[in-house]
Parts: sequence; C-alpha cells; structure tokens
Amino acid sequence: MNSRQDQLIAFNRLLDIMDDLRAQCPWDKKQTLESLRHLTIEETYELGDAILNNDLQEIKKELGDLLLHIVFYAKIGSETNDSSTALNTGFDIGDVCNEICDKLIHRHPHIYGDVVVADEEEVKQNWEKLKLKEGKKSVLEGVPKGLPALVKASRIQDKVKGVGFDWEEPHQVWDKVQEELNELQAEVNAGNLDRMEAEFGDVLFSMINYARFLNVNPEDALERTNKKFIKRFQYLESKAGELGKPLADMTLAEMDIFWEEAKKL
Repeated sequence: MNSRQDQLIAFNRLLDIMDDLRAQCPWDKKQTLESLRHLTIEETYELGDAILNNDLQEIKKELGDLLLHIVFYAKIGSETNDSSTALNTGFDIGDVCNEICDKLIHRHPHIYGDVVVADEEEVKQNWEKLKLKEGKKSVLEGVPKGLPALVKASRIQDKVKGVGFDWEEPHQVWDKVQEELNELQAEVNAGNLDRMEAEFGDVLFSMINYARFLNVNPEDALERTNKKFIKRFQYLESKAGELGKPLADMTLAEMDIFWEEAKKL
C-alpha cells in the first residue's frame, strides 16, 4: 500500500497529466462538461459490473477511469469564469475537495461536533434532517431525475425512511406485496392495459421496498439474475452450435435439457 505522501504524489501526477492533455491533445481539448456526461455514466456502470464480479483489479482500473473524469470536469471548471453572475464562476479540483470536506464535516456532527448517535439509522436520519435545514424543500430533491426507475424507487424509499415514513415490520411490507399482486391480477382479468401497467408498477415498487427490509439491494439482485440467465442461455447456444442446429429449429423440450445442464454447472 502507498503511504499518504505517495498517494498525494500520484494524485498530483494525474493533475499534471490532465493539464498536458487539455493543452496538447486534440480530443481532450474539445471536450466539454456535456460531452463527458454519457461517458461518465458508462464508466460508472463498468465500475458497478466490476464490483458485482468482485474483481479487485478491474475495480481499481474503473476507479481510475472515474477519477480521471472527476479531474477532467474540475479542469474544465477551472477554465470557466463568467463574471456576469456570482452563481456561474469557475472552480478547480481544490474547490471540489473543499466542498465535499465541508459537507462531510457539517453532516457528521457525531464526529466533528457534540451530537450523540446510537446507530447507523440515527446517522441517516440526522443526515436527512440536516439537508432540510440547509434549505432543501423536500427530502426527495436529492434523488436524481435521470436515475433508472429501479434504482430511483430504491433511493426514494431510502430517503423517506430517513424521516420516519416507513413500515414497522417486514411482514407488513410482504402483505402489501400480496395486496398489489391481487390488484394486478384483477386488472389482468379485466384486460385494461393502462391499469395493468399502473398496478404492475405498484408491484415492482412494493417488491423493491420488501428487498430493503431484507437488506437486499434490488439492483444488484436483478443484475446477478441477468448475468446468470446470460451465462445459461449462452451455454444453450453453444450446445445448439455443437449439434449444428439453430435454436429456432429446436423444441422447448430440447432446449430445456441443455438449460437444466447449465443450471447444474
């Protein structure tokens, strides 16, 4: 492991390289905050994959890619200085670091102040209360609008829990899941597509809520199932290839034989 001094040297090296790239590389010179946005999202998902695969070397690599993006945004920010408004002045990586340091100190009064907390839940509740005191009108303001729906539902539920809006026992949430399933089935029987969609959303929302009570991350759980399905289906494809028979020409019974083999593997 690197010493703190070595870590600072490495970070300074990255800042120097970023300066060089911004000044000399045609591609890097053209980038804007907007042009980097979709690339940052991709890098975040790649980091998520590496974490799910528990691949430490890949995690290290993807963290580096994300760190580069942060430094890149800060470099672009340092080049922006609109004197016409105090709300649109530039910033650099030092400002970014100080901003998050100030926030962390303010929101951890049990570490940097005289507040006493009993457990993790009290920490989270204090965090949400402090955010409201900072001027936020709703605890849900911190949920990005662009999040994927499943992740957004999980964050919404976690946020409202922080201010005490929550079920008391897991069985209550499971009862709600059952209630929503029954309502969905009623709309399926009625054949109303619009109502089916609405009730299906309620089922998903309640299932995500139940996952929270089980301490299961629904996004991770679904992605693990995606990976499992892909692995099994690709095994099925490979076996069909060995037989020289397209999947479209196989019966479900034939495919199921290889599917069961994949499950055992």
